[in-house]
Amino acid sequence: MATAETTFTPTRRQSILRSNAAQKVLAFAALIAIFVVFSILSPFFRTPENVINILLATAVNGVLALGVTFVITTAGIDLSVGTVMTLSAVMTGLAISIYGLPVPVGILIGVLTGSTAGLINGLVISRMRVPPFIATLGMMMMARGLALVLSTIETGTVKPIYFNDTPVFRQIMMGSILSPLISPIAPNFNIPNAVVILFAAALIAAFILSKTVLGRYTVAIGSNEEATRLSGVNVANWKTGVYALGGTFSGLAGVMIASRLNSAQPALGVGYELEAIAAVVIGGTSLSGGQGTILGTIIGAFIISTLTNGLRIMNVPQEWQFVVTGLIVIMAVYLDILRRQRT
Repeated sequence: MATAETTFTPTRRQSILRSNAAQKVLAFAALIAIFVVFSILSPFFRTPENVINILLATAVNGVLALGVTFVITTAGIDLSVGTVMTLSAVMTGLAISIYGLPVPVGILIGVLTGSTAGLINGLVISRMRVPPFIATLGMMMMARGLALVLSTIETGTVKPIYFNDTPVFRQIMMGSILSPLISPIAPNFNIPNAVVILFAAALIAAFILSKTVLGRYTVAIGSNEEATRLSGVNVANWKTGVYALGGTFSGLAGVMIASRLNSAQPALGVGYELEAIAAVVIGGTSLSGGQGTILGTIIGAFIISTLTNGLRIMNVPQEWQFVVTGLIVIMAVYLDILRRQRT
């Protein structure tokens, strides 16, 4: 670990820290600017109902992006997070609605499904030395196929699994434990539990990345994997742990989206990985590895959700929404390249 860190002089480290702070400020300023512009263009955009919609959309994508942050910080990639999320949602639906297991058990099964998929990704990448792009692409297709197959258990045909017999499950996302505190101040604005879960997950992710051995080795592997290995660190084990952690966040996102929709949709999930990666990159985590920011990822997730919501309200066709998001990602990566050249 020490060897990996000594590649940065104190002056360069301070320069990187200043650059990271500037990136977060720039991203937050962009978020505010997007919100102000759409608020001016459409009065409906700033209504409490629409703000809650943005928060709900950000919660799922944000939790997915937290896991992707760890993976990208190691200079890896995970294309399977979207379909692993779907598989986790289907497993939760099977456990609760089909087999009648208690809701907490179903939630645990959903989260562990994501952890298992992430663990398999990590083992294939670190032990079999398959490139992350290929390994996670394969997992993306397998998870999608398994989600479709498992959804046929009850009826023999692919169909959503509903949670109509367990209304408490929907309250995981759509309820509001903060309602007693907020209602006296803003009666029409109840922050859903989804937002609480997002920020709780973000706090845990930030603690892991900045205060634990796993977090330190995540950064070290991304900075210089060979130097980290030569310093005595078992890179394969720690990299496997990073992918398993990323899968855990995907499993949690699966439970969340199932709760929000009150159903497990087996055909859902494709494209979510791109939004998660976009949020991470926009937030300032470098695709080159060695630099990750949880706060930046949350800001990036809000930028993606706010922009998508605003374009939808302005009746911009979905295909053009993809074009705009793609341009923003390219610009974010380009700014990251410029920032690294200066440091």
